[in-house]
Amino acid sequence: MKKAKSRIAILGTGGTIAGFIDSTIATTGYTAGAIDIDVLIKAVPQIRDLADISWEQIANIDSSNMCDEIWLRLAKKIAKLFAEGIDGVVITHGTDTMEETAYFLNLTIKSDKPVVLVGAMRPSTAISADGPKNLYNAVALVANKEAKNKGVMVAINDKILSARGVVKTHSLNVDAF
Repeated sequence: MKKAKSRIAILGTGGTIAGFIDSTIATTGYTAGAIDIDVLIKAVPQIRDLADISWEQIANIDSSNMCDEIWLRLAKKIAKLFAEGIDGVVITHGTDTMEETAYFLNLTIKSDKPVVLVGAMRPSTAISADGPKNLYNAVALVANKEAKNKGVMVAINDKILSARGVVKTHSLNVDAF
């Protein structure tokens, strides 16, 4: 008997992972939050092998513009999704305020279901964009039954970090956390 796939919602908030610049070699000078979440998901079709995916664009901003209103919208949306039976949530997010959002959600989400924030250090239009692999890893993490009861996490650059301990230490390096 084939095992049912996890139902995972991906919520887009913008950031470098959704960044755009009219050059495939540029990794700075881009516009963050320029690419919609559906485009990011289409760029990684392999995630559909991991889970049944739904998505929603919550915001599409440079994460330096993250605010309480968006944090509250995220927390309420996640609570609603969990009440509706979603198994886990991935949030695409800019790295400038990823720690703050992860910590806020860790304090406000009352569920054993996984919530994982994911971002990128290079825009989606770069030859060496890191967002697609990071998104795949985040979905794989949420789809794994071992991710339950771990609190809010960050998945970036092949690392899994807790919301309570995540710290960004570099503004340009791919290994920024």
